Amino acid sequence: MMALAERIAIKTRREIDAMRAAGRAVAETLLALREHVEPGLETSELDRLARCCISKHGAKSSFLDYGPGGLPPYPAVVCVSVNEEIVHGIPGSRKLSAGDVVSIDFGLEIGGFHGDSAFSMIVGEKENPEAARLIEVTRESLYKGLEQMVPGKRLSDIGHAVQMHVEDAGYSVVKQFVGHGIGRQMHEPPQIPNYGRPGRGRRLLPGMVFAIEPMVNVGSDGVRMLDDEWTAVTEDGQLSAHFEHTVLITDNGPEVMTKVAGSH
Repeated sequence: MMALAERIAIKTRREIDAMRAAGRAVAETLLALREHVEPGLETSELDRLARCCISKHGAKSSFLDYGPGGLPPYPAVVCVSVNEEIVHGIPGSRKLSAGDVVSIDFGLEIGGFHGDSAFSMIVGEKENPEAARLIEVTRESLYKGLEQMVPGKRLSDIGHAVQMHVEDAGYSVVKQFVGHGIGRQMHEPPQIPNYGRPGRGRRLLPGMVFAIEPMVNVGSDGVRMLDDEWTAVTEDGQLSAHFEHTVLITDNGPEVMTKVAGSH
């Protein structure tokens, strides 16, 4: 976890406007991807469509060729994680089946600034009550965290709210992956865990922008990495879900920058 003393950027009005443009393009792309999710679809098709959307917006991918800490460069512009896959699933020849849980994570850069967002959904119309509840609790936990994003609150209040909602529902918060600051870089200080005690860390100030992204497992919070060095799966093979928004702190409360009409 990054030291809390690290500088947290306060965005200027111009920078905020640029991030709004990036966030809107991310939200519109995710809506387009959602509409194409159906049984039998190869996950590589979502990457192809996302590349078309990036080109349409005159943007750059935040994900393609990203490789921090010695990881191999990420080979796609979108992450597609299915069922027990928690995050960073690489699109390929896998075909989606009715009732699958699919999590789609996407980011792009416009005008030198990034937007980042993710959602989970059930493929097709096949009923899957366990998956439906997991997805709803995960989405709700994101918004529980967002409620804490007001001036004067502290960083750890966000993760504490997420954790309490998830654990009250009987699920586990993934601790290995966290939210983050975002702006000129896709990942900026601070790291924002989805768990922890409240009332700790830096106070939140208007102009701070964070990507909040709870990942929630049906079973334990254990994580196992696949041989591709990117795809993280649940250690016990049970389902996982993931939601994320890029959020600006304002005097009037949180502004979700990656949301348009019809999005999560």
